[in-house]
Amino acid sequence: MRLIPIALALFWGLNWPAVKIILSIFPPFTLRVMGLGSGAVLLLLLALAKRVALLPPRASWPGIIVGGLLAVAVFNLAVAWAQLSTSTSRAAVLTFTMPMMSAVLAWAVLGERPDRRRAVALALGALGVAILAWPVLHAVFVDHDIAATKGLAFPLIAAFGWAAGTVYLKRWPVAGNRIVVTAWQLVVGAACALTGMLIAGESFPTQGWNVRVAGALAFHIILGTAVAYWLWFVLSEKVSATVAALTTLMVPVVGVLGAMALVGDRPGPADWLGFAFVLAGAALIVLNLGKARG
Repeated sequence: MRLIPIALALFWGLNWPAVKIILSIFPPFTLRVMGLGSGAVLLLLLALAKRVALLPPRASWPGIIVGGLLAVAVFNLAVAWAQLSTSTSRAAVLTFTMPMMSAVLAWAVLGERPDRRRAVALALGALGVAILAWPVLHAVFVDHDIAATKGLAFPLIAAFGWAAGTVYLKRWPVAGNRIVVTAWQLVVGAACALTGMLIAGESFPTQGWNVRVAGALAFHIILGTAVAYWLWFVLSEKVSATVAALTTLMVPVVGVLGAMALVGDRPGPADWLGFAFVLAGAALIVLNLGKARG
């Protein structure tokens, strides 16, 4: 169980620079159709190989649709637009206000009152995210930079969609094989992206391909989408919504470091301070994950 947050930190963290690379030739809706659709196909093929029924129980469909809309469609589409509106590092950090949103929603909807350890982890994570997000916040609220508003709005929309979807699925669990359920949630997200693609008149790119883009796309489909979402929904079933959300605090740190290495982002001294707070908050949860059940 403790390895799942580490895997998610690597897969989702490195997925941020991967998506940035892919967006150099892919329009946003088309990217999500390709990524989510291919991820769904891979999981359904895995279920077929394991001889698992490819259709979940009829009673599971409302949860699959709502989870697919919130945690997959809203999150992934808003993240793509966020990456087009601000740097990869800032988009990743702002999106991971999700643990804070999830903790509040879980308290309101599920009655999950944070204990002392989770409250401290939440405070440390919030402080770290605030430090890392300060340049965007300063541009929006002090410099009144209209363009920067998109860089703030889209990550927060993504964070809310993910948090709301996680809490919804915790309140109304979905029955069925986890691989199959995850696959169909990805199908819901891909269908939403396809609708947007057709309305926007986007098309599959035929130029600009190279090894870097192809490698980023392969990573995005296999590890950043199919495997990561499967692990996330498995984790969400095993622990509370608050704990599941807090274990993702490592993702923006990996995302920023990955962006620095792969797409040229350069963290400053304040960024490193933010990393320290975020990692401290994540460590409090991850190191106690075996005991976190409520």
